[in-house]
Amino acid sequence: MSLMVTGLYASLTGLLIVALAYRVVKVRKSHKIGLGDGGNNALALANRVHVNLIENAPIVLILMLVAEAGGLPVFYLHCFGTVWIVARLLHAIGLTQGQGGYHFGRFWGVLLTWLVIISLALVNLLHFAQGLGKGL
Repeated sequence: MSLMVTGLYASLTGLLIVALAYRVVKVRKSHKIGLGDGGNNALALANRVHVNLIENAPIVLILMLVAEAGGLPVFYLHCFGTVWIVARLLHAIGLTQGQGGYHFGRFWGVLLTWLVIISLALVNLLHFAQGLGKGL
C-alpha cells in the first residue's frame, strides 16, 4: 500500500505550514520581537493563522491516512484533500484580511475544514462498522 494521495496532501500542508511560519518570522524580524507577540497585533494575527493550521492538520491527515489505508477510492481522497487545502488557504487569507473579525474566507475556511473532518470521520466509522459486520 503506497498511501500516495495522503502523501500529496500532507506535503502540500507542510509547504503551507512553512509559508505561514515564514510570515511569522518576517513580522518578528521587522518589529524586532524575539519571543511572544510583544503586544503587536500583526504578529499575534500571523501567529494565530499559523497555529490554526497546526491545530487542524494532524487530525485531517490522520483521518485521510486511515481512509486511504482502508481502501477509500482515490477520487474521494482527492476530493477531501482538495477541499482541505482550499479551506486552509481560504482561512489563512480570511483571518489575515479580516484581521481576526468576520471575513468570507475565514467563515468558509472553518466550515469546509470541519466538513472534511466530520466526513472523513464518518467514512472511517462506516468502514469500521462494515468490518464488524464481516466479523473483524
